[in-house]
Amino acid sequence: MKLLTTLAGAIAILAIAPFGSAHANTTIVRVKGGEFFFRLSTRSIARPGTVAFTFKNVGHVVHDFKVNGKKTPLIQPGHTARLVVTFKKTGKYPYLCTVLGHAAAGMRGLFAVR
Repeated sequence: MKLLTTLAGAIAILAIAPFGSAHANTTIVRVKGGEFFFRLSTRSIARPGTVAFTFKNVGHVVHDFKVNGKKTPLIQPGHTARLVVTFKKTGKYPYLCTVLGHAAAGMRGLFAVR
């Protein structure tokens, strides 16, 4: 029993270690997208750095999320994808859904790096 407890503790530490150390300076931005909108938990960061966008498709058709030249694959309704982007300069970066017609219908915006 003691061995199982020790093993479970070691696994728990290994599971959280990458997020606690290597990703300590990564900002997490939650993104929900559907017909035809994006809602971001924040639309800016205070300085250049790495952002992990967690995109959840809450719509009824496929969508993706593109920013700073990187994009998720097409995400099925109800599914989630993670996109890690490093912003090296201050500025405003457009984000959008690349599915034909979706950006024009409202799935676009600007993400600011101050």
